[in-house]
Amino acid sequence: MNYIGSKNSLSSFILSTVQNVVGDGLSTKTFADIFAGTGSVGRTFKPLVKQVIANDVEYYSYILNRNYIGNHTSLKYQTFITKLNELDGVEGFIFQQYAEGGSEGRLYFSNENGKKIDAARRQIESWKVENKLSEELYFFLLASLLESADKVANTASVYGAYLKSLKKTAQKKLVLAPAVFQETEKGHQVFQEDSNTLIKDISGDILYLDPPYNARQYGANYHLLTTIAKYDTFVPRGKTGLREYYKSAYCRKNEVLDSFTQLIADAQFKYIFLSYNNEGLMSQEDVEKVMTTHGSYQLETKKYRRFKADKTENRNHKADSTFEYLHILEKK
Repeated sequence: MNYIGSKNSLSSFILSTVQNVVGDGLSTKTFADIFAGTGSVGRTFKPLVKQVIANDVEYYSYILNRNYIGNHTSLKYQTFITKLNELDGVEGFIFQQYAEGGSEGRLYFSNENGKKIDAARRQIESWKVENKLSEELYFFLLASLLESADKVANTASVYGAYLKSLKKTAQKKLVLAPAVFQETEKGHQVFQEDSNTLIKDISGDILYLDPPYNARQYGANYHLLTTIAKYDTFVPRGKTGLREYYKSAYCRKNEVLDSFTQLIADAQFKYIFLSYNNEGLMSQEDVEKVMTTHGSYQLETKKYRRFKADKTENRNHKADSTFEYLHILEKK
């Protein structure tokens, strides 16, 4: 999934920095990622640590992490994936509200793919009600649907708007691909809570923080993934069909520093790593001041290519570079 703020390309940098600070003996450590997003960092650490604690307040993110992090033993899923791919489409909520020929004219999906999403989502829920799915398999199938639907969405990656005509990838037929996860001997924990609330109830060795950097609210940018995941009844608002969504204090200039200060104070972890960039609402000096209050601070910096909403866009590559800060605190 092409995701704002994804640390996929920075995972090796994050891992090597953590190993340099903490040491190579990660197998005895508990690693927490409490702004997990699609879970790319947690997935990197999952086979290396004793346990991963993953959290994100967004429901679509919870589904992804419940699969990629929470699931850790093999599942017999192929028959279910095959049946979902064999379904005929139906004109349900996604088709009517978010497909080309739906009643609202929102061009997020082609007609065929909108109908297929409805059919697959209904079938997954029906299997759950009929007790034909374990909890693990339910989240696996939902994650598979979200990943596959995202690949044929008619957007420039985020769902804050749709394109005026169907791009090539959106014209392709949706085919559910299994959202395969890393198997591990030990289990992991996944939450869907406000990070500043959850931090009071968890503890461990390594805390990784990747909060929003700017005013973009993830609940708005990825609202349609939550709608597919929840498949609930509501009245979509405006041209883009928004639903009510959680508004993070980390996206508000007048609230972010207070929230971050409290989070660090409440954290019951020896090592804390914060990913942030040079364009964030908090300055490097802000972060350093908060962290040095609680222990030994250091900073690692890496230049990298910023997120691009659509790889086909013609953009100035020089302007696409930014700096990732990895703030490090060894807490007293």
